[in-house]
Amino acid sequence: MPSLNKLTIIGNVGNEPEMRFTPNGKPVTSFSVATNWLYTSSEGERRQETEWFNVVAWNRLAEQCNQFLAKGRLVYVEGRIHTRNWEGQDGQQHSKIEVIASRVIFLERRGAAPLPDEKMDDRVDESAVAELEPEDLPF
Repeated sequence: MPSLNKLTIIGNVGNEPEMRFTPNGKPVTSFSVATNWLYTSSEGERRQETEWFNVVAWNRLAEQCNQFLAKGRLVYVEGRIHTRNWEGQDGQQHSKIEVIASRVIFLERRGAAPLPDEKMDDRVDESAVAELEPEDLPF
């Protein structure tokens, strides 16, 4: 019987990615992603709910996530849901639901926002706007 375990999320990175290495030397990077759901309650009030996802990337993808992601950046993550179980030092059983990433797309370019000291000009210099070339992409 076929089955499918696939998740796609677009949201903001909630913490600085944390890269570490397994005893065998494989890189693994963990970070959280927040997604928002806007709706109107039965009383007509606009509400927002935030859902948090713990994401884990392995190998080359882990290295890229560690290099190009930062807290607050917009990201697309595709992967599968995995429940990790372990026994704590206190003997209690613990579990954590994680997204094992198979694909991550960085939706914001690093350095796209002006520095706090820079002033924004209301006018746009059309000659300064360039087409995005494939070699400009960080992945």
